[in-house]
Amino acid sequence: MITSPSPSEAKRIDGPSVRIGALVPLSRPGWVEAGQHLLAGLDLAVREVNDTGGILGRPLELMVRDTAADPQKAIAAVDELAGLGVVALVGEYHSVVARAAAARADALGLPFLCSSAVLDTLTEQPTDWVARLAPAQSHGWQIYADFLLGAGHRRIAVATQPSVYWASGTRILRDYLTPRGGTILELDMRALAPTAVCDEVVKHRATALLLLVGHPEPAVSIVKSVRRDPRLAEILIGAPAGQPEFAEWATLLGDDGISIPFLRYMPEQLNSLGVRVEASLRERLAEAPSFVAFEGYDTLTVLADVLRSNGVDRTRSAESWSRVAVEGTRGKIQFTRTPGINVWQWAWPPVQVVDRDPNEPDRFRILHIG
Repeated sequence: MITSPSPSEAKRIDGPSVRIGALVPLSRPGWVEAGQHLLAGLDLAVREVNDTGGILGRPLELMVRDTAADPQKAIAAVDELAGLGVVALVGEYHSVVARAAAARADALGLPFLCSSAVLDTLTEQPTDWVARLAPAQSHGWQIYADFLLGAGHRRIAVATQPSVYWASGTRILRDYLTPRGGTILELDMRALAPTAVCDEVVKHRATALLLLVGHPEPAVSIVKSVRRDPRLAEILIGAPAGQPEFAEWATLLGDDGISIPFLRYMPEQLNSLGVRVEASLRERLAEAPSFVAFEGYDTLTVLADVLRSNGVDRTRSAESWSRVAVEGTRGKIQFTRTPGINVWQWAWPPVQVVDRDPNEPDRFRILHIG
């Protein structure tokens, strides 16, 4: 846990900086708001690390690169940052981009602590170079499926687009729900207009429609079409990937965006560190911080502990994931080898299913806890 520095500690920083590469989506088609929150968390932790003596007396420097949700840009950024002498990589929100970055970091022998991406297969083979804070997609989306079953939903439609991430999510839901009496109807958004989605949902008597599509479009248009169709007044719209988490969702949809359950990686109550960090992040962002901002902060907090304990040698850092035991904003962070996951994994961060409260849209209601 990072504490306030004493005057003597604050003067110890000297010498060349310890460089950390940060991969963040900061331009379209990346999810810019998620990138801004992730960067706010990373940057806050860097400042606090430097306020408490840096890394073995050296300042920590964050070298930020915009991935724009583009795997090729991410690979190029990893190569550039490795050449600039970063001791590790952090960040990334988009799963497909994180997978490309992880593969490149593994090939280069560069430690990568992934903040937010959830795709189970970040690397094709087991590696010691990559660790992850966010829960694997299979873990979180099975919790979401439990929520659907508990709410009485068995006939579920998914509006989806071509993507490894969306295809993986659809498979997880089908594999989990089918043995439990559920059915999944896939609606290909390459072939259907938002109004046609409504017709398909009615035709197949689905009671829930999940948005496995990009934000803001076509997600926003689908929600508006469903909300305006009197035939679907009782339909549950769900967004397991978390589109309603950010303020832009409420701005674009208003009352149409409430009561849409999504996954959020937060505890029921923050610990004392989390409460303090929440206040600082709220001031920086001028809005309530998302769980992604906390992921960013926790990422740098963990990495700082690794570097302070093991020095700035890349190999020693990669060998130390199994020894991590750090109090983060959302609980104690430790990494394990988890079956089916090829990277070092925090198993598991807290997982909730929440929605925006119809009576207070800026507030999240907890509907289910994993």
